[in-house]
Amino acid sequence: MSHTATSTAQSRSPLADSSVPESPEFTALERILGEDNIATSHREIDRLAMAHDASHYLLVPQGIVHPTTPEDVAAVMSSASKAGLPVTFRSGGTSLSGQSVAGGVMVDTRRAFRSIEVLDGGARVRVQPGATVASVNAALRGHGRKLGPDPASSSACTIGGVVANNSSGMSCGTEFNTYRTLESMVFVLPSGTMIDTSEPDADRRLRELEPELHEGLLRLRRRVMDNPASQRIIKHQFSMKNTMGYGVNALVDFDSPVEILEHLLIGSEGTLGFVASATFRTLEIRSAASTGLMVFPDLLSATSTVPALVDAGMATVELLDATSIAVAQRSGRVADALSSIDVDQQAALLVEFEGNSEDEIAERQGQARSLLDNLPLAAPFSMTKDRGQRNLLWAARNNLYAAVAGNRPTGTNALLEDVVVPVDILGETCRSLGKLFTQHGYSDSVIFGHAKDGNIHFMLNEQFAEPSQVDRYQSFTDDMVSLILGNDGSLKAEHGTGRIMAPYVRRQYGDELYEVMQEIKRLVDPATVLNPGVLLNDDPDSYVQNLKVAETVEEEVDRCVECGYCEPVCPSRDLTLTPRERIVIRREIKAAETRGDHELTEKLRRDWDYAGEQTCAVDGMCATRCPVDINTGDLIRRLRSEDQNPAAATGWKVAAHGWGAANTAAGYGLRAAKRLPWPVPTAVTDAARGLAGDDVVPRYNPDLPSGGQRRAPRRDPEASFVFFPACVNAMFGAVDSEGNATMDGATSSLMTVAHRAGLRWATPEGIGSMCCGTPWKSKGFTSGYQVMSDRVLDALWDATRGGELPVVCDASSCTEGLETMKEKVRDAATVGPVTAEDGQVRDFSKIHFVDAVEFVADRVLPRLTIARKLDTLVLHPTCSLTHMGLQPQLEALGRAVAEECEVPLSWACCGYAGDRGMLHPELTAAATRAEAEEVNRRSFDAYASTNRTCEQGMTEATGRPYQNIVQLVEWASR
Repeated sequence: MSHTATSTAQSRSPLADSSVPESPEFTALERILGEDNIATSHREIDRLAMAHDASHYLLVPQGIVHPTTPEDVAAVMSSASKAGLPVTFRSGGTSLSGQSVAGGVMVDTRRAFRSIEVLDGGARVRVQPGATVASVNAALRGHGRKLGPDPASSSACTIGGVVANNSSGMSCGTEFNTYRTLESMVFVLPSGTMIDTSEPDADRRLRELEPELHEGLLRLRRRVMDNPASQRIIKHQFSMKNTMGYGVNALVDFDSPVEILEHLLIGSEGTLGFVASATFRTLEIRSAASTGLMVFPDLLSATSTVPALVDAGMATVELLDATSIAVAQRSGRVADALSSIDVDQQAALLVEFEGNSEDEIAERQGQARSLLDNLPLAAPFSMTKDRGQRNLLWAARNNLYAAVAGNRPTGTNALLEDVVVPVDILGETCRSLGKLFTQHGYSDSVIFGHAKDGNIHFMLNEQFAEPSQVDRYQSFTDDMVSLILGNDGSLKAEHGTGRIMAPYVRRQYGDELYEVMQEIKRLVDPATVLNPGVLLNDDPDSYVQNLKVAETVEEEVDRCVECGYCEPVCPSRDLTLTPRERIVIRREIKAAETRGDHELTEKLRRDWDYAGEQTCAVDGMCATRCPVDINTGDLIRRLRSEDQNPAAATGWKVAAHGWGAANTAAGYGLRAAKRLPWPVPTAVTDAARGLAGDDVVPRYNPDLPSGGQRRAPRRDPEASFVFFPACVNAMFGAVDSEGNATMDGATSSLMTVAHRAGLRWATPEGIGSMCCGTPWKSKGFTSGYQVMSDRVLDALWDATRGGELPVVCDASSCTEGLETMKEKVRDAATVGPVTAEDGQVRDFSKIHFVDAVEFVADRVLPRLTIARKLDTLVLHPTCSLTHMGLQPQLEALGRAVAEECEVPLSWACCGYAGDRGMLHPELTAAATRAEAEEVNRRSFDAYASTNRTCEQGMTEATGRPYQNIVQLVEWASR
């Protein structure tokens, strides 16, 4: 089809197409908003970064706006309307239906709208739209409460999207979704009217400020209530999960226009107004659970059992078809119940009982015993309370999307669809859907979902660059729509109508209710300013316009599905780009190069240097959230290596050869700088940065400490461990709880507490010239890294007696760096262990590294006597500690030395990243802003972390003296 081919071609690079030039209307809007100090951007790199979301659509906004208050948003809508520019709100960008991409003004509601206010001991919570579901639940956890909606994307999706899409999830059903648990909201209409629905006079204010809207909503309610057919359709459609069209059930459920409008805004996908805050009623967290996997001979036998399982009190019943089971088995370590299935035509139900105690769980299982014993199962079944096995079972379910999407052919898009039918015909619907996959040539498509709600998800891999594939997709969609509507279902249960199902809303509801929805839009947004084309669209082919083509770019990131799960943990998310956006821009650079668009390519490359590479902390936190296991830091390190300055690479290689002198010189330099008035060394480094570049010369600041103490070797034939003191602790001096320089830093404190515990250690010869290699690795200086790697591993092989003794390091990032060093050498040794020049075989994989936090918590603390405790302590877990899974040990040490130990809810990687925080202080400032604000709401007796540069980063961010946790263990055990 010609229109499809055209829109597909445009989607490869909308900026290069004449239909998306630089917008004079947005330029004029920028001038107006600038008078109110509302930040904007029309740079190509920013526009393209926001042109992508988790869906398979791509539209390039004319510009980006960053409001900071609801009043700012009102000003944006008003000014954009006068300029004839459409407005779309964007927060988490995890939407799968295309509702968070648009070609007009993109309003970023993520950065400045993250406030969370816990009310009534956790019974209620007031939240702004930029806060993630996970962060809200973290704030509620201490009160034993949680939000009702529980979407699988909770770590990244935000409250703005939860309200805009009427989110639900695995266990909340229709009883505890957003519509049912939202108590009140503050909304801003396109006209600029702002209403707080919690106020007693909210309806009166709406009538006074928006009389036509107020009367129009009453008129629509009468229209629906006077039409029995409309009421029957509404009752049926909203008895299921249903996010198709507007929530016209509000016209039946509520009498007052303000309540009707409040609930119409839920699920309206940003087409009616801006929700500035939402207050939810929360749910109790049940502390006990038991999980099991039921394997049935086929889909029909599995789904026919669902009603009985729900009646038996199962909190969750999740469906996996045979393909899902096979995919899950291939995804890595899986639960025993899953790995033992010999997959043919089976289907499985992942079920769970929840309760407030183990006794309650046992009682529920006992009551269901007769049912469970008589199910037509194809494999033995049991429930487990073991956390490890339960986590593996849930990981198999939650990672299905990733497992399929991550293995899709390069250049294809992963489409995750979402439908619902009455539970009694779920099995037949799934079987028919499977036939459609075969009929249209979609192999390895999986069916899974929330069986107890009749809500299933299915996934397709599609290549939209080929017109024939778009035709196939349209044909499949038409057949799928007929199937679901023919079975009295809804085409969208959870993911929102978006662009993908907007043309089918009329078909699902009929002409009468569709006209009611159109009138709702006309009443609230008469100028059609907000998100046009989303939710309601009369163009039958609109869902195959502006389709995204995933460019094949780099092996490290080609698996990316642009889901956005990585974004909340990225240190640069509020400064430049996120991991998703870095990948997106790499794809757009490649697309521009392929088209021969040299001007755009040059612009993107120029802006990429700072936004993409210089401000990436390469901390790997993105990998902890990525469903397809992408570490964007690996990409950035490689690019830095390929783009490295030859002189800098040579200098760092020389430094590796003479690291002892370089490390000592740095320490002396810091001590000398500390003796001078701070503007002097600052001016010197600023001048050097002006000559060599900000990404080459660190900037001195008065918060930097003095130099540290030199490291020395230690021999002990009776040693039980090898101590590897980190060079960062020799370079940067330690401080005490008052912020004063002290000799008792992490290195000396570890030796002191080890001695008190009766442990003996050795330190390798030549330790003064050793490093974990992270400075070279993070900057991409591979030759210098190899020099250091050879030196360190050879020395540790000898010191550990061939791996007999563990190696303990006193800085968490260095422990991780040493482990990475070992892995890289091992991976490179494809022919087996390394044979040294002396003929000795050295299998570095036998060297075992232990971080000081784990070592002290497990081996030292039990042998110490804690003589005194702090009253209060705040901890900053580091990204390295997170990668190693050692936060529980850090918290254990914190509780050992303080009566009250707190980890900030907003803690995140500090972005200091070795010297990155000195090269680009703005990165650390942006990365730590939320945590620093939380920490400084009160005073603590001490502040601690596990890595000297991270301690420094948090000191600079908060103005508080951060120490190493081992220093406090030493203090408490004196």
